[in-house]
Amino acid sequence: MNDEQPVSVTIARGRGSCSQRMAVLEAVARAHGIATRVRGRLIDGAFWYPRFPRLQAVVPTEVVLAWPEFRIEEAWVPVSDLYDGLCVSSGFRNDGSETLFDAVAHTVVDWAGASSSPTCDLSAHVREDLGWFDSRDDLFHAYGQTLCPAARLLVDPVLSRHYRGQAITT
Repeated sequence: MNDEQPVSVTIARGRGSCSQRMAVLEAVARAHGIATRVRGRLIDGAFWYPRFPRLQAVVPTEVVLAWPEFRIEEAWVPVSDLYDGLCVSSGFRNDGSETLFDAVAHTVVDWAGASSSPTCDLSAHVREDLGWFDSRDDLFHAYGQTLCPAARLLVDPVLSRHYRGQAITT
């Protein structure tokens, strides 16, 4: 999984990881004049165990996460708040086929522990808040990607099959 994959590649493939699809959402926002930034977080690798039960041995112990924010009406709005008031689900469990990208459309995904609903609070999985960055590229330049280039080459074919149904047209 290449977090620095160009948006054009994700669009050409017609699919991508939740991070790659969020990068597409950011690019679309910028194309329409909406400023974006990301908040970097270091997430405990165990957070992904339910999603990849057969791959737990190869899941990194820490994962760098770029969580997009959008400048709307003079305020920075996290991607999970874009659907504020429309959320009908009681939280995100990170199991099954649903990704973080899918979840934000119907549930609060709270990395900061600010939600009034404990089922939406994922802050216990955050090992470190890395702060805000003007772009995901800046974040990954500062902290690197979770997987080294060799691991990405080996993992991409496996995850590509896994994400085959994760279309960017959500």
